[in-house]
Amino acid sequence: MMDSHDTNQPLNQGELEEGKKMAEVSEEIAETPVEESGVEKHPEAALRLITKEDVLNRLKEVALDADNASKHELDSLKQTFYKLHNASLEAAKKLFVENGGTEEDYTPESDASEEEFKSTMAVIKEKRNAQASEMERQKEENLQIKLSIIEELKELVESPEDTNKSYTEFKKLQQQWNETKLIPQAKVNELWKNYQLYVEKFYDILKLNNEFREYDFKKNLEIKTHLCEAAEKLAEEDDVVSAFHQLQKLHQEFRDTGPVAKDLRDEVWNRFKAASTQVNRRHQQHFESLKETEQTNLDQKTVICEIVEAIEFNELKTFNAWETKTQEVIALQSKWKTIGFAPQKMNVKIFERFRKACDEFFKKKGDFFKSLKEGMNENLEKKKVLCEQAEALKDSTDWKATADALSKLQKEWKTIGPVSKKYSDGIWKRFITACDYFFEQKNKATSSQRSVEVENMDKKKAIIAQLTAIDESTDAEEAGKLVRELMKEWNTIGHVPFKEKDKLYKQYHGLIDQLFDRLNLSASNKKLSNFKSTVSNIQNSGSQSLYREREKLVRSYENMKNELQTYENNIGFLSSASKKGNSLLTEINRKVEKLKADLELILQKIKVIDDSMREE
Repeated sequence: MMDSHDTNQPLNQGELEEGKKMAEVSEEIAETPVEESGVEKHPEAALRLITKEDVLNRLKEVALDADNASKHELDSLKQTFYKLHNASLEAAKKLFVENGGTEEDYTPESDASEEEFKSTMAVIKEKRNAQASEMERQKEENLQIKLSIIEELKELVESPEDTNKSYTEFKKLQQQWNETKLIPQAKVNELWKNYQLYVEKFYDILKLNNEFREYDFKKNLEIKTHLCEAAEKLAEEDDVVSAFHQLQKLHQEFRDTGPVAKDLRDEVWNRFKAASTQVNRRHQQHFESLKETEQTNLDQKTVICEIVEAIEFNELKTFNAWETKTQEVIALQSKWKTIGFAPQKMNVKIFERFRKACDEFFKKKGDFFKSLKEGMNENLEKKKVLCEQAEALKDSTDWKATADALSKLQKEWKTIGPVSKKYSDGIWKRFITACDYFFEQKNKATSSQRSVEVENMDKKKAIIAQLTAIDESTDAEEAGKLVRELMKEWNTIGHVPFKEKDKLYKQYHGLIDQLFDRLNLSASNKKLSNFKSTVSNIQNSGSQSLYREREKLVRSYENMKNELQTYENNIGFLSSASKKGNSLLTEINRKVEKLKADLELILQKIKVIDDSMREE
């Protein structure tokens, strides 16, 4: 504490310079800009929200503490909610159209979650507006308080009284100044300079003794050393953004703390400034990294948009072509969902661009299927006529003429295009039931071939005996040749008695399988050879059975072809960068090769049937 006899001692020249230097350092702190990042914060919590209910629940949590809510998080929640909301509307509209409705007639149902989302956002907005208004009012109030403090400092400087009393008043004013925080930003520098001006003048005219001044310097040094240590620890903070905001508070405290001894001022300031620079640099690097990631995301999303926009609708003229392209678009939509946010100023724009391209695609698809549906209705009427004709013939006993007439109807059926999936199976079942009934009756009426079937059975048993006699001592080449000759002979033999058919079939094919395995004949040749044997049996039942078998193979071929196209499309969207990706890609390639082999085998089977039908 000061002694009363020291209060009137004048300050020497060095002490006056120290007081001014304190003010200069304080002013340097006040005018030193804190590094700010040009990149906006990007809360990623909203990215993990999956449903509208998740978004709404998160928004309710934010509403509980609306004063501290992040504007960017609110924007992200709003964008995510309406992205999910619009997706559900599109799905409902698509289902409506698929069920026979039109886009013009579709009216979206009211969504209670959307209304709740809007009301919650309104509550948050109201709270934040109230908070902003209160903040501005507080700033104006603080401005008036600080102007009042400056006036009181001015009075202390211009009307010096008792030193102890003046110093006590001065410290009270300093404390009040430090406790009064935010003011309008436009007034900060001007107000601070005026404050520092009168602080300097007070130190210039106040005749403090060395003991009191050193005590003040010591306390300020302790505070600033603590602030330096706190700033240095922030460089190790895991949360870079939090460290940056904590640093701003430390800067304010450093400003509000008085000067230290002259020989330590530069050292303390440089230490604090070096720690601040390190925190600011980490903060800047963090957001530059985020910015780079967001730009990469924008580039990827732009490529996806360009792919959808480049679709040539004029080339999509068939159902399969549209379905294949639809799978590609859906795959692109799935890929889009795996990509993070683009830069904020472009995020909504790129999403709107992608949605517009997808909407255009599905609108064109809807138009195509609408026109296709009209053609399908015409095809349905034509097939109904054929069903009526087949049903009128099914009870006929004029076997030859009726069989020819039904064969012509079947050929005409093949020339008619597809019908709606809703009616496809039913109309086909109606037609084929009538045809099958006639040919079953025809087969029953021609059962006089029993003796021929017994003779055929003896021939096939003889072939089985010859196949059994082929053992490992037989030369492989000769054995293979003999097996093929016996198979060819087997295929020329007609029907056997029904009760013996399965037994002979299993016995024959069991031997063939063993011999094929032993002679290392290919699985495809084995299947084809077995099929030729089956065709021979089917052929003896009449051309109608061959026709049904051919239709069955054609449908299998189309299904497998579509499956192959789907696998080949998916290959393009798999990344082989990871171990998991490599494994999945290998599995799909294996399935693709197997499907290609199976497709080739089906074509060969169809050729076998066509050859057999021509021989008739």
